[in-house]
Amino acid sequence: MYLAYLFIFGFLLTASLGLLGSWIDRKVTARVQYRVGPPLLQPLTDIIKLLGKETLVPRGASKASFFLAPVMGLASVIVVSTILWLNNINPSEGFLGDIIVVIYLLTIPSMSIIMGGFASGNPYASLGASREMKLVLSYELPFVLAVLVPVIHAHFSIKLGEIVTFQATNGIIMSHWSGVLAFIVVMLCVQAKLALVPFDMPEAETEIIGGPLIEYSGSALALYRLMKNMLLFTLPFFVIMLFMGGIVVNGVHLIYGILKYIGVVALITVIRNTNPRVRIDQAIRFFWGPMTVIAVIAVALAMVGK
Repeated sequence: MYLAYLFIFGFLLTASLGLLGSWIDRKVTARVQYRVGPPLLQPLTDIIKLLGKETLVPRGASKASFFLAPVMGLASVIVVSTILWLNNINPSEGFLGDIIVVIYLLTIPSMSIIMGGFASGNPYASLGASREMKLVLSYELPFVLAVLVPVIHAHFSIKLGEIVTFQATNGIIMSHWSGVLAFIVVMLCVQAKLALVPFDMPEAETEIIGGPLIEYSGSALALYRLMKNMLLFTLPFFVIMLFMGGIVVNGVHLIYGILKYIGVVALITVIRNTNPRVRIDQAIRFFWGPMTVIAVIAVALAMVGK
């Protein structure tokens, strides 16, 4: 059964929905810029095209790390997505501490980008990897603090399934002020995890020409693209489970769940298209300053509410 979840839900369904989310993001962005935008299957076409191209390896690269990095990142996203689907469909199937495992595994895609950037031996890639490392260190603290809010509301449960079940009987976490504040913090951290504007400084094409992935091509680059597309579903799905009660795959509730996902992706796209890129030092001050303070306030409000 778990292998079926891993392949069908963790990979196939998540990849399909991630590609759909990527298309929504690109289509909305194009409309904002008065362009037509790509056709529905363009994200899939881009990945298939890359899979057919030659994978070039820089002369000074560490080949083992260079090829292992995208595989490691994609594998972590598949495992995270499987855990989320398992808890969403059948909350009783979760295990104690699965939310901790999810938070840990969600750092691995960034680690894989850092690993691939340094392994390529390109100075631009190394600079991008260095920025990615600093960005991870900045947003992880407020992200973890904000995730504590649903944990506290659900009677200090560290099982995702129990958090979803709690919201089904007591209302969503976002119905509380602490939940609203934590949601704001988590969404901005998700924006940074996805390396989207205003936190796209690790890849900044106009400055460092793609950053950590500048030397990647062919199937290796396709794995990174697929990983990022799948993250565009996995991260919003995690947010929906924590703060909006998950996605009920049953009748009209499924439509409501789809609207939740589209709403979160639309919010990510709006943030991306209405803000300029910030410097890495500004991002660090932002997450260690205002975002951490707001997350602490949200945790305090949740504790008072309990």
